[in-house]
Amino acid sequence: MTDSKTAATILEALKAAEREPPAALPILNGLVGLVQGDPGQPLEVEEARSAVFMAICEVAKALHRGQPAAHLWAPAIAATEKWKTLVR
Repeated sequence: MTDSKTAATILEALKAAEREPPAALPILNGLVGLVQGDPGQPLEVEEARSAVFMAICEVAKALHRGQPAAHLWAPAIAATEKWKTLVR
């Protein structure tokens, strides 16, 4: 799967997970493996991909701990949208 398709898939999954809180943690856990970079990507793309990974981890960590996560969805989605625009 290309980075562009991966970013689009992750973006859709994040939005679905945000709408379905009970199913969110398993969805997020499934995304972590997708956020792996292709070797040789420009630094800007790698930084954006890393930001997506970290944002997903932050949301998942909050959900796992039973902490409020509502404020973490927007940064995760925004990071993914940025990554998606860079890999088009």
